[in-house]
Amino acid sequence: MQMSLLIKNGRIFIGGKLLVKNILTEDSIISSITSGIPQADEIINAGGKIVIPGVIDPHVHFREPGMIQKEDFLSGSTAAASGGVTCFLDMPNNRPPTLTKKDLEMKRVFARKSVVNFGFHFGSSTGNIGEIRNARCIASVKIFMNASTGNMLIENEETIRKIMESSKMNTIHAEGKDAERAIKIARSAGKRFYLCHVSDAKEIEKVRENEKRNVFAEVTPHHLFLTKKDQNRMVKMKPPLKGENDRKALWEALRDGTIDTIGSDHAPHRPEEKMSSELFGVPGVETRLPLMLDAVNRGLLNLGRAVQTMCENPAMIFKIKNKGFIKEGKDADLTIIDMKLKKRVRNDSLLTKCGWSPFDGFELKGWPTHTIVNGRVVYENGSVAEKDKGTEVSYD
Repeated sequence: MQMSLLIKNGRIFIGGKLLVKNILTEDSIISSITSGIPQADEIINAGGKIVIPGVIDPHVHFREPGMIQKEDFLSGSTAAASGGVTCFLDMPNNRPPTLTKKDLEMKRVFARKSVVNFGFHFGSSTGNIGEIRNARCIASVKIFMNASTGNMLIENEETIRKIMESSKMNTIHAEGKDAERAIKIARSAGKRFYLCHVSDAKEIEKVRENEKRNVFAEVTPHHLFLTKKDQNRMVKMKPPLKGENDRKALWEALRDGTIDTIGSDHAPHRPEEKMSSELFGVPGVETRLPLMLDAVNRGLLNLGRAVQTMCENPAMIFKIKNKGFIKEGKDADLTIIDMKLKKRVRNDSLLTKCGWSPFDGFELKGWPTHTIVNGRVVYENGSVAEKDKGTEVSYD
């Protein structure tokens, strides 16, 4: 059934500017951006709040299949919705890892319970080149050049080159000298790639030296806001937290455009698992946007760069169709934010199944109030509507 939604009295982020306009969505599309007040089935009075494109998280681990005690597509997507995220791209290191077309189709079935839109990164191994060539409707092929959760490490350069040559786009876990190695391999193969979770000044310099010809760089909130002084078993991660000088270098690279995206690298484990085992990763999908809005309020970043790195660039880099911008004809994925709203991150209010955050206790100014997916409100002021489901994205 076709449905219309009007967002009125908002300040709309379009073309790097805030415009006082109203947005009408019909069915799942932005049909009109207007100064008028058209009729609609549902009306949201934004009351001067800011409307930005739906936030995209290009890097999550929602743990399904195989580790659903930590997270699944329903719990992860409700956490995403509460964090203003309208679309996520899920990584392939599950149990089993997503290395075949059959594995991918299984994940597609599981993801139907998601309340926000979704897509997938495909996995790589030393023996699945044929599967990579036959994979359809994926954001990228993931290459692990360092050991991480899941047994997907690939060290042989010729194998990495063949994977790159068989892929339209790659995301790569490569730390330190391996990041430099990945850049050289990709350049010689004539391929572009997405470097996940850049974490130190040396990696930033290697990206800069490459003059952005073939490398897109991602940073995570935990590397932006925490350092090795904060390190304990709960915040053990790959790549590990670094020093204060590295943290400052990441912020400078974020401001000057060297870094292209902010990905949460949402990697949940239950507290008892973290305390009893050597497990890497922290949750982050629902705190990513509030952390960055707080940074905007503190003058560490401007709103334009925040929108570029969390909405526009993920859509452009992965060629996600009709996402990332507020424009007539685009999908009606929108996030309403209140830059004056102050709240404290509290473990007992989080929706992720693992139930904790490394930012527990942080008071942040700037939070999402509404998350709109395909023209339907899936999150409003603390409440998630689980009856409405997202859809899988497509790619240009």
